[in-house]
Amino acid sequence: VKQFIARHAKEVFDRRTPFAAPSALLLKACGRVKPGAAEVAANPRARSAVMRVAERTAVPLETQA
Repeated sequence: VKQFIARHAKEVFDRRTPFAAPSALLLKACGRVKPGAAEVAANPRARSAVMRVAERTAVPLETQA
């Protein structure tokens, strides 16, 4: 999940081409959410959990390479 969000949330430029047209991004990385104290108290195994959040942009899937 972490690699998928990173790959789709930033522009990739080919350093061999002098000019690159800006590409539209498929995802916007919003961050991570860790469990709260109440959740860890109820479920001790939850303390190491991380939920990663990404927002889907309005870019159609057909334009992605």
